[in-house]
Formats: sequence, C-alpha cells, structure tokens
Amino acid sequence: MTSLERRATISLATVFALRMFGMFSILPVLAIYAHQLPGGSSPFLIGLALGIDGLAQACLQIPFGLLSDRYGRKKVIYVGLLLFALGSFIAAGASDIYIIILGRLVQGTGAIAAAVIALTADLTREESRSKSMAAIGMSIGATFGLSMVAGPALAHVIGVSGIFTMTGILALVAMLVIKFAVPNPVVSRVHADAQTIPTQILAILKNPELQRLDFGIFSLHAAMRGLFVVVPLLLLNLGGMAVESHWKVYLPVMLISFVAVIPAIIVAETKGKMKQVFCGAVALLFVSTLLMAVFIHNFTGVVASLFLFFLAFNLLEATLPSLVSKIAPTGSKGTAIGVYNSFQFFGLFLGGALGGFLAQHVGSAAVFVFAAGLCFAWLLLALSMQAPPSVRTHMMAVGDIGESQALALSAALSKIDGVVEAIVISGQGVAYLKLRLGAWDEAGARKLLDKN
Repeated sequence: MTSLERRATISLATVFALRMFGMFSILPVLAIYAHQLPGGSSPFLIGLALGIDGLAQACLQIPFGLLSDRYGRKKVIYVGLLLFALGSFIAAGASDIYIIILGRLVQGTGAIAAAVIALTADLTREESRSKSMAAIGMSIGATFGLSMVAGPALAHVIGVSGIFTMTGILALVAMLVIKFAVPNPVVSRVHADAQTIPTQILAILKNPELQRLDFGIFSLHAAMRGLFVVVPLLLLNLGGMAVESHWKVYLPVMLISFVAVIPAIIVAETKGKMKQVFCGAVALLFVSTLLMAVFIHNFTGVVASLFLFFLAFNLLEATLPSLVSKIAPTGSKGTAIGVYNSFQFFGLFLGGALGGFLAQHVGSAAVFVFAAGLCFAWLLLALSMQAPPSVRTHMMAVGDIGESQALALSAALSKIDGVVEAIVISGQGVAYLKLRLGAWDEAGARKLLDKN
C-alpha cells in the first residue's frame, strides 16, 4: 500500500471506530437504564429503542451511497455524521423512553457506511483495496469487543446519558478526521466491488445462494439484538451484578471468543473447509440460544451460553462476508454486500422490537426460543447450500477501453490458467477476476492487458 492508501485506510477505520464505539457501548446498558425512565417498564419499548436505528439504516444505507456518487463522498458523510450526532444528543437529553426511541431513530438516519466504503474505494488502487477493506472490518470488530466491555464501566462513571453525549461528540470528532486526515480523492467513480449498482439489485435478490446468506445475517443480528433486551437484566437480577460489574462477564467472553475463532477461520479459508466450519458455527449459534432459554434461571448457565453465542457470532461475522464475495457474480460484489448489509440492519430492528414484544407478552425465555428458531431455520438452509468455491477475488486496472474491447478482454482473461471467472467493465477501467486458490498465470494476464 502507498502512504496515501495507508493514511486513507487508518483515517477511515478511525471514522468507523469513532462512530461505532458509542453506538455499541449503549447495547449492554440500555435495557437497565430504560427501566428508570417513564415508559421504560415496557420491554417492547426497550426492544424498540434497541432496534429502531437498524430500521433507519436498512432503509437509507444504499441511498446514502448513491447520493455520494452524485454530490460527493465527504459531503454525504458530513450530513450523516451530523444526523448521527443529533440523534445522540436527543437521546442524551431524554426524559422518557419515547425520546430515547426518537434519538435512536435519528442516529440510524446517519447511515454513512456505504459512502465511507465508496470513499475508501476512491482512495485505493484495485490491488490494495481488499487489504484496506479488511483493515476497516478488523477495526469494527475490535471496536465492538471493546465497547461491550467499556459500556458498563462508562455507564457507572458518566451515566447512560453521558454515553449518548460522548457518542455525539465522537461523531463530531469523526467529522474533523474526515476534514483534516482523510485525503481528498482525485476522482470519484462507481466501483462495482465496493458499491451497490441499482440495476444489479434484482438479480442479487434472486440468487438462491446469496438468499441463504442474507437470511443468515438477518438471523444472526436479530438474535444478537434480541439478546440485549434480556441478558443485561439477567446479569443484574439473576446474578446480582451491579451494572458497573458486567464487564467482568463481557471481557472474558469477548476476549476468549475472539481468539478462539482464529484457528477455525484459518482452516476454513486455507483448507477448503468453509462449508463445514460455517455450518458448525450456525449449529453452535442454535445450541447457544436454546441453552439460554433452558438456563434462564441459572446464572452460570446463562454466562456459559453467552460465551458459546459470541464464539459462534464472531466466527460467522468473519466468514459471512467472505462467503458473499466468493458466491457473488464477478462484478456484482458491491451490490451483493449492499443487499447483505440491508438485511443485517433489518435483523437488528426486528430482533430488538420483536424481542421486546416477546419478553413483555410471553416471557424472557421466549426471546431465546425465537432466536433459536431463526437459527434452526438458518441451519437447515446452510446444510443444503452448495459448497462455496475455493476462490479469491482479484482486480486489475485495464485503462480506458471501449465496450467491444472489454468483452473481448473478458473472454481472453477467462481462459487464463487459474482464472475461474472474469469480467472487464469498460466504464470503470477495471478487470474483476475470480481465481482458484494457489498459483495462477498472472504474467499471462498482464501480457493481455499490455496488448490492450
């Protein structure tokens, strides 16, 4: 990576981390805090407060990305961060649960993820982009783990309203990072590997293998958000743990589960065992949510089940995007990821809202039974999926060529040894390749490109 690419990657990863830290930190403490507010005795309203941001993000993240194509990446990101900060300050000043819900909804309207990814693509060369995206993904994962541990401690020191205020301030700091640290792109254009192309959405929605993954990310995040309607109260009431001590549960759970998934990811990616590892993780997710329902009155059982849940959760969070990349048609990866992210956000909304409804009208165990049902349906779909191809994606710049040249070059590249699929998009000046794992005839590909 060049120095500019490193600067872009680090600064944009920082923007994601600043935005996500406060948003994640609120999850383990909001249910407890809300009980102290007027209207907060309703688990349904608590669940709605936890999930409502997901509804806004699901509806707006693709439009924000498209708007960034037209009006500029940084302008759209500034607007999104301002909305996110506004929602945070609204929630910080809330006197009842309804204002919390409003604040969380406004937070969700700051759906900048697609625009930030598009800016990342503008600032990185094709051969470096996957490294940059991976670094940003790692920053999000690390922020999630850190915030789960820090949230309860912060709630004790500055209160939940203080966390919301901090979240708003961090969003404003992120705007300064965009202004002063993130380079300005020389040119902004559409990147099929990183952005949603509207004309491709219908085909992606019809792809049965991608449908399985979309249902999977929906189920995974519905289960996770529903969990936070119930688990913080179980730690408080069943375990007798004050909220400031909840980090003693989250720290070992998150730390050990993060480390434990590494060998499984290595086996899945390098040994061609992706389907086996993936199905095993979905099965573990089903078992862990079912065990939470079984051990609803046993503190040790709840904590053990929580560890198993996050072991499966972290493994699936790491493998699902890789599966989408492997399965998505060449040249449609960005659209596939955009649709996948929308299902993720819908899962956050439904998990919170329906989880709260079930907790209020049926009981806390019903939240885990619902999650287990989703995970069991996902397991059946996962078991019947085709084994994903052992491939990796690769991009090469081809320069300014016409449509007929692009078609001819696509056909020629497809015949190169080690290339499974190739497509050249003339308007983007990029060749998108799917390669078998191992060696491929890169020299032959470059000779073809040099001729064009």
